[in-house]
Amino acid sequence: MNQYSKRREALLYHAKPQPGKIAVVPTKPYATQRDLTLAYSPGVAEPCIEIHKDVSKVYKYTAKGNLVAVISNGTAVLGLGDIGPEASKPVMEGKGLLFKIFADIDVFDIEVDSKDIDKFVETVKAIAPTFGGINLEDIKAPESFEIERRLVEELNIPVMHDDQHGTAIISSAALINAAELAGKKLEDLKIVVSGAGSAALSCAALYLLLGVKVENITMFDIDGMIVKSRPNLFPLHAKYAKDGEPKSLAEAVNGADMFLGLSVGNVLTPEMLLTMAHDPIVFAMANPVPEINYDLAVSTRKDVIMATGRSDHPNQVNNVLGFPYIFRGALDVRATKINEAMKMAAVHALAELAKASVPEQVNIAYGETKLIFGRDYIIPKPFDPRLIAVVAPAVARAAMESGVAQKPITDWDKYSEELLDRLGNDNKMVRLLTNRAKSAPKRIVFAEADQLDVLKAAQIVMEEGIGEPILLGARETIEELKEELGFDENVQIVDPKEAGNDRLEDYAQAFWQSKKRRGINLLDAQKLMRQRNYYAAMMVNTGDADAMITGYSRNYPLSVKPILQLIDRMPNVSRIATTNMMLTKRGPMFLSDTAINPNPTADDLAKIALLTASTARLFGIEPVIAMVSFSNFGSSTDPGAVKVREAVAYLHKNHPDLIVDGEVQADFALNVELHESKFPFSKLAGKKVNTLIFPNLDSANITYKLLKELDKVVSIGPILMGMEKPVHIVQFNASVEEMVNMAAVAVVDAQEKEKRLKMPKK
Repeated sequence: MNQYSKRREALLYHAKPQPGKIAVVPTKPYATQRDLTLAYSPGVAEPCIEIHKDVSKVYKYTAKGNLVAVISNGTAVLGLGDIGPEASKPVMEGKGLLFKIFADIDVFDIEVDSKDIDKFVETVKAIAPTFGGINLEDIKAPESFEIERRLVEELNIPVMHDDQHGTAIISSAALINAAELAGKKLEDLKIVVSGAGSAALSCAALYLLLGVKVENITMFDIDGMIVKSRPNLFPLHAKYAKDGEPKSLAEAVNGADMFLGLSVGNVLTPEMLLTMAHDPIVFAMANPVPEINYDLAVSTRKDVIMATGRSDHPNQVNNVLGFPYIFRGALDVRATKINEAMKMAAVHALAELAKASVPEQVNIAYGETKLIFGRDYIIPKPFDPRLIAVVAPAVARAAMESGVAQKPITDWDKYSEELLDRLGNDNKMVRLLTNRAKSAPKRIVFAEADQLDVLKAAQIVMEEGIGEPILLGARETIEELKEELGFDENVQIVDPKEAGNDRLEDYAQAFWQSKKRRGINLLDAQKLMRQRNYYAAMMVNTGDADAMITGYSRNYPLSVKPILQLIDRMPNVSRIATTNMMLTKRGPMFLSDTAINPNPTADDLAKIALLTASTARLFGIEPVIAMVSFSNFGSSTDPGAVKVREAVAYLHKNHPDLIVDGEVQADFALNVELHESKFPFSKLAGKKVNTLIFPNLDSANITYKLLKELDKVVSIGPILMGMEKPVHIVQFNASVEEMVNMAAVAVVDAQEKEKRLKMPKK
């Protein structure tokens, strides 16, 4: 994509369908006049009176306890510098989005038009009663240090400047583990710091708390090594200033145990790296170009322990590992501040989590066979679902033990469960899915690439590294649309109707040979191969493509017919089906069968359940399956209910380890407390259902589409299950986002089928 197209896409993202990235959503009923009189006048007077009597009740009757202000004056915005408060607003909204999706914390972003420290501090103090916490963001140093210091001292709610402390907390956790792997003691480490801004100073300060000695830290800024003889020495730099004449970076690095980079790209050369001590620790965190390229560093020194700020290399030092969960823990005990004890608790929690066994969901998401603590895994991955239940409680405990908690937690098991329940309201699965696809991209043929939205999806798939698109359709149309989109990457275009297409005759011959005893003659095969879905399916069948996406411009039955004619089922699969993965507020839910089987038998339902269970495990989710109906456990003798009951009986007998039960009504299936109280004998009692098998196509298809349209639930699917090749059909007129997600599914499907082929046969 050219620069103009990237710029346009970024602007459209922020402008459409409505401006901005966050909104206020009501949390109470408001449909009736009674609701409104309770929400506002006269009912609202009652909590006002209670809060006036006891100001702490503001946490009981308002959203203050889960509301953080993200505040900036726009003086140090990303790599853009001092661009002003209005221009900083998109960044602050983005930070609010991260708070919400990672820790379920609500945010108002506040942009303050003042560079004056006193005025800025007074403004924040004046609005502080609204909030449970203050996240300072993108304020330039040295003013940021004084602003944070004063607000921490003068307010009784948590305040943290994430630019200063986020990187420090994450890199400190990484340093603990890196030093352990290197067999070095923290107090003996000789550290060279390139960069002396707020993040570097905060890292150094936390390293001292870990046990690093100040005399072992040598710091550089844009003017070189910081020495005591420097005129106008900044007070915060003075602690690290050395006696004597300044050394060059190359001289300082010689014999050093660690290089910490928070400066600019490519300042650490391979020659410098070679002079460092054994098992050197290199945290090169300049973005997007690190102080030394990751691949260059590991090829220069096999013993290097490397971390960067980039997501495409191991050991990403990412602030999102810290700030959402630090504020979560602080808010949940109503802490009056975020102190050093709480920061260190986060550091040690992250360091320990990296040593724990990694859930299969995380391995799958990052395309790893098994993530194990070691040089390539010294800090947790950003999308590890355990982070909220590990870091937040550690911070909360530290707040209680250090005396700044006003609402102690007594039941820690219950608290952990509540934290994990908060994870159900985001779309992390999309990121996990795309990360896994990007770990081993495949060739995807888009069978309708001469449709604008399909081409947009193919462009995103290529730019994101999800897969290598093959564009099938009318060549002239595709080339015109590519130019319109600024899709200037060189990709394969295939036009089945184009003269001189040698593969068309090869495909027709192969199709005829396979179907000549089933009523297909060679002329029929040649005609069919000119149709895009037949041609695309044959590309996958012959290995000219790894996966296929179609369905955008025609209905599902028409799209699936060529697939079923050309692609075999998987071994031992006698019934294919589809499932939709719905990213709901309670977490991912699988709904089956949403597109193939109109009125399945009991035997079919059992097979659909088994296929769906395998698909759920493909995404790292252990299935908990409810076979739904209009009745509960034998309360009806209607044939529709009976077949569900028979399917469950078959699964209980032949697959006793599978967590499945029914027939059961949908509300009883999804309400854990209700189900357990009424049906304690059920295999689902006390369990959170994540898979629903419906008695027919009507109920499954209607349910998933209602969820998608009424509650704006993200739907990934229909995912075609049981086919030997990775072929997937989107719904008619699917959105670009839905097609991109399905492309990621197709790549993951191809990865799994490739693994299966390589497995030794029993």
